[in-house]
Amino acid sequence: MKTLEIEGNKKLSGTVKISGAKNSAVALIPASILCDESVTISNIPNISDISALEDILKYLNVKFKRDSSGEMYIDPNNMKNKMLPESISNKLRASYYFMGALLGKYKRVEMYFPGGCTIGARPIDLHLKGFESLGAKVKQTKNKYIITADELIGSNIYLDVASVGATINIMLAAVKAKGITVIENAAKEPEIVNIATFLNNMGAKIMGAGTNTIKIKGVSYLKSCYHEVIPDRIEAATYIMIGAAVCTNLVVENVIPEHIDALIQKLVEMGVDLKVDSDKVVVTNKNNLKKINVMTLVYPGFPTDMQQIIASLMTQAEGESRIEETIYENRFLNLYELVKMGANIKIEGNKAYIKGKTKLKSAEVYANDLRAGAGLVLAALLADGTTKINNADYILRGYEDIVLKLTNLGAKIRLI
Repeated sequence: MKTLEIEGNKKLSGTVKISGAKNSAVALIPASILCDESVTISNIPNISDISALEDILKYLNVKFKRDSSGEMYIDPNNMKNKMLPESISNKLRASYYFMGALLGKYKRVEMYFPGGCTIGARPIDLHLKGFESLGAKVKQTKNKYIITADELIGSNIYLDVASVGATINIMLAAVKAKGITVIENAAKEPEIVNIATFLNNMGAKIMGAGTNTIKIKGVSYLKSCYHEVIPDRIEAATYIMIGAAVCTNLVVENVIPEHIDALIQKLVEMGVDLKVDSDKVVVTNKNNLKKINVMTLVYPGFPTDMQQIIASLMTQAEGESRIEETIYENRFLNLYELVKMGANIKIEGNKAYIKGKTKLKSAEVYANDLRAGAGLVLAALLADGTTKINNADYILRGYEDIVLKLTNLGAKIRLI
């Protein structure tokens, strides 16, 4: 595993450009194999999760090429539908999108349960129920799944939880199903709109993406198209919070402010100096942050992916801030690492109480997952001395060129 070393307590400034959205790109690539021709996707981030998906494409004999600008050409015409072994499926959780894509294309998929960050139980029962509603049969042996269908027939599907993964996976399986599929209580995240737009550009007939009801009329053929990945709202949020913590002036470019409105509102409540433009945010650290309370909710509420990062910022606010985590039950592991750095934190069930303002000190800490790692990067930039963040591979899963981007802002950081 890799380690990040960060020398903290330095004022940063400059401009950072946000990359393509990880959570969109990791679904767009599996979705591309549904095409009956070829596709080109631009603004693909250069992160390890994308490399893991490329390993799956290579295994399935899909022709692809990704250039240094982030443009990726994918041609699935010579693809072979083979069982996805555990060695490649467990590299990232988003490999489960191949379930929906392969089922939709071939009416059969055989693969092992995917991997990902250890942030709590994330079962795929909603995905499987959706496939079954379309007429598929699911056979599970330990962590291996065989999903088959003589044909897929459109159906009304109600999601007990507005799951992003289940919404996308059911869309992928339904675009070539016969008849009409309706997904009720669908997730509304911007990434879902991005995937639906991509499928529609290929000739799919999807309506209602971004609302809680998505209607899909099945088609038999998907054509070539060009598509762009939206900016990464979680990366944007991360750098904006870094700006609030340690930057005299930070310009965060290539942002869609509407996608991070819940964060912006909380930072304004916190007293952060923000200037929001149509495609950028300018943020300044004024060193007078106020306590806030945050409850994680499905979009457009405050994202669970941002709470671990704002936890580090809360250590610099006067008074006691509170986080209530309602999405995952195991997403406070980062807080124990913050305590090693001098943070004053009390955890009670799914609530965390963070007292500030606290001067953080350097320590050797461990990233338990992707966003926990990002939160520790922010803490390390605040701390006196040099902090070592182990398990930095998690961070590289979702942040393109993070070392270069922070170095360009004046940070002292290196990857070992």
